[in-house]
Amino acid sequence: MPAIDLAYLAQRKLHLHKNGVTRTLESEFERMVRERTASIERRNSWKTHGRGAMFQGAAGLAQQQAALQQTPVLITGLTLAPEGGLLYSMETDSISGIFLRDAAGVETRLFHTADFRIRHAALHSDGATLAATAFHKDSMRSNIALLPLHGTDFSEVTEGDSFDQLPAWIPGEGRRVVFQSAGVGRDAAGNFAGLGPCTIHRLDADSGDLDEIAAEDGKDLLQPRETEDGTLYYIRKPYESGAPQVSLVGSMKDAALFPFRMARAILQYFNIFSMIYTGKPLVTNKGAVQRPVDPRQALIYGNLAHAMRQQPGDEDQGLVRSSWELVRKRPGGRAETVATKVLAFDVAGEQVVHSNGASITVTGADGNSERVVEGELIERVLAL
Repeated sequence: MPAIDLAYLAQRKLHLHKNGVTRTLESEFERMVRERTASIERRNSWKTHGRGAMFQGAAGLAQQQAALQQTPVLITGLTLAPEGGLLYSMETDSISGIFLRDAAGVETRLFHTADFRIRHAALHSDGATLAATAFHKDSMRSNIALLPLHGTDFSEVTEGDSFDQLPAWIPGEGRRVVFQSAGVGRDAAGNFAGLGPCTIHRLDADSGDLDEIAAEDGKDLLQPRETEDGTLYYIRKPYESGAPQVSLVGSMKDAALFPFRMARAILQYFNIFSMIYTGKPLVTNKGAVQRPVDPRQALIYGNLAHAMRQQPGDEDQGLVRSSWELVRKRPGGRAETVATKVLAFDVAGEQVVHSNGASITVTGADGNSERVVEGELIERVLAL
């Protein structure tokens, strides 16, 4: 199988795999944000150290500890750029943007905004037009947006109460994109209550025509890619609404477990003080100090909480179950499974690059597969 070069996102970092060697690429924007955060923390350190800490109480101290542990920058998309470069989107709590990293490693900010979160940028073959996700946190919805690679002209080309995400350009003439879309469910007060099943749509950006091209009952269809000959690739997994199921048995169970959960809360209360004043937790996992969880990382993987449960007897656990399938559907044909336990993928000619979150595998047209990279929390792969 021919060797293939890759870029991928893992553990919130951008990695480049070329000629069998993997290295981590540092972002200048991320470095600046971290330095600014560290500077602010140094100026406010009196609040969490010495006599100043006495006036905050346990809640204030816990919030300060959480702020210190929080990763300030997230990479939310990755795609190819002209002349061997990379395009990626990044965001903080207050701003998001699209960045270009050229072949020499120089990073340039192309677009930024504080009004919404810009994610999942993809560059058209003309090298001039980007398609991206515009996520509006205030209304909990997202649309597909188009913007120039260099410039400020920005327009959202889908609308409605839905989550439209992960656009991908279709090779060939014209400007057509495929993307996943899910309807937003709301309660009587209009608050966000969950998402419906994800389906796949195709948009002609020139004519405005919009069609649903793939949907299955009880399934989510994710991360679509369409080749020039009309072959459609996507991830298929069981649909989970995420809405809690209320039952009498569950309520009785909650009541019975209340004393134990209260005892655990009290233990965690004293655990905070131990961490602050001694640097060591009262509770460890088999004697090892537990690593804190980044709240925003938990949010990103929140929809994978059930999928991450390990399956006994499976040596290559990954992050998702075997019910997460990479599917290929040729024009006029039926959907066929290319691989299972797929969290992310990319198409490179006759080869498909896919990841289960713990490794990256290349599958050829003959069906033979080869594992090329191993890692942790691999959430995005890109064939170069």
